[in-house]
Amino acid sequence: MKRMLSFLSGAILGALVGATLALLFAPASGEGLREQLRQRVMVLQEEVKKAAAERRSELEEQLASLRSPGKPGEA
Repeated sequence: MKRMLSFLSGAILGALVGATLALLFAPASGEGLREQLRQRVMVLQEEVKKAAAERRSELEEQLASLRSPGKPGEA
């Protein structure tokens, strides 16, 4: 019984020390990490929207040039 109690107290103490060290050495808090992810997603969304708008503009210019009368190469 004494060995079992000794093992359990050691395991509990080890878990507490491990959890404390994990909290102290974690790079950021959960809330901070979520905020960083939110910011990265927002930046990525803006970049995708900008790239899509630029591509749409290019395609609209190409479409307009194809629809215009007197295309080069016509007689």
